Amino acid sequence: MRDLTALGALALAMATAGAQPASPAPSAPAPQFPVKFAPIPVLSIFRPLQANGTADDAIASGRVVAGHYPMTARASKHWRIAFLFPHLKDPYWVGCSYGVISEAHRLGVAVDILAADGYDDLPGQLRLTDQAIAAKYDAIVLSPIGMTANNASIAKARAAGIPVFELANDSRSDDLTIKVTTSLRAMGLEAMGWAVRDAQRRGLKAINVGLLPGPMGAGWVKGEVDGSRIGAQQAPIQVNIIDIRYGDSDFKGQTRLARQMLAKYGNKLDYLIGCTGCAPAAVQPVKDAGLAGKIRIVAYDLTDDIARLIHNKEIVAAADTKGVSQARVAINAAVSTLEGRNKELPHTILVKLGLVDQLNFATYPFDTSIAPDGYKTVLSYDPAKN
Repeated sequence: MRDLTALGALALAMATAGAQPASPAPSAPAPQFPVKFAPIPVLSIFRPLQANGTADDAIASGRVVAGHYPMTARASKHWRIAFLFPHLKDPYWVGCSYGVISEAHRLGVAVDILAADGYDDLPGQLRLTDQAIAAKYDAIVLSPIGMTANNASIAKARAAGIPVFELANDSRSDDLTIKVTTSLRAMGLEAMGWAVRDAQRRGLKAINVGLLPGPMGAGWVKGEVDGSRIGAQQAPIQVNIIDIRYGDSDFKGQTRLARQMLAKYGNKLDYLIGCTGCAPAAVQPVKDAGLAGKIRIVAYDLTDDIARLIHNKEIVAAADTKGVSQARVAINAAVSTLEGRNKELPHTILVKLGLVDQLNFATYPFDTSIAPDGYKTVLSYDPAKN
């Protein structure tokens, strides 16, 4: 990015305000990382709160404390932490891997990133979880594929004495030690809110919107859609969500979904809102349909691909869940817990959302969201070997 730049009311405020596994991830030479990061704006949510709830349920039912999450001190030992990602097929999870690996270097802990093959590979993620439990990692950080499908595995890890932390993707498990995510509903509110404000600036009295939110059943997808619907209902102009097409966030599949949507509704659409793998995939289909001047694409989240497309004016804006910051908070929360540094553990830590468009592009803090230029994905780090 250095080459590109010289809920309710509270949710809306959040938007604006042992042995290794059988097949361990490959290690790589240690890249150089900065050693300090600015404290990260967060909401910390404490119990008691709704049982088996989402992060947005926690906002509504728990004790909420606004503040900043400071990075913790170097660990006293080489704790071993497994990170279970749904895949590494889009830049969002590459950014998360950067956040994990960079902080592992600073903290002096060993990490392995174990990725499933996609949101249709729940069996793979459950198998990797079992491997991590069998390998007796000190902690597991899970980005669950399903809202409840991972619950039994989380409970199994807890029963084995391994704390499980949640990163980015939400779930309804009460066996987690800490959730680290954002208000997923606020993602939808923010993206839809930008489209509504843009439509008002253009003098439009009503707009038609299509959604490409990602795979049905994923917690973040439900949050996006729920927030978009709330944003449409609360808008001061008429907003019609005329099509929603679900699918895994791979580029090829999302390109196909975008073409299907445009074939049926292209001449009616004013805005298309899509996930990190969805919004970029819609760019070429919109051009091919001759609708680049009519349909404006907004993203629910930010990656380096989306930032480049905003810079090129092919995507107009993106909400930003700050994936790098979420990963940093998650590994710091795990280390702080393992070290016994927390007086009281929050149930949920929500990283404050951002939003980027043409107006603030030149000054936007992309390092909170995106890996540096030239970063090559690293899946393993062991301070004892580097």
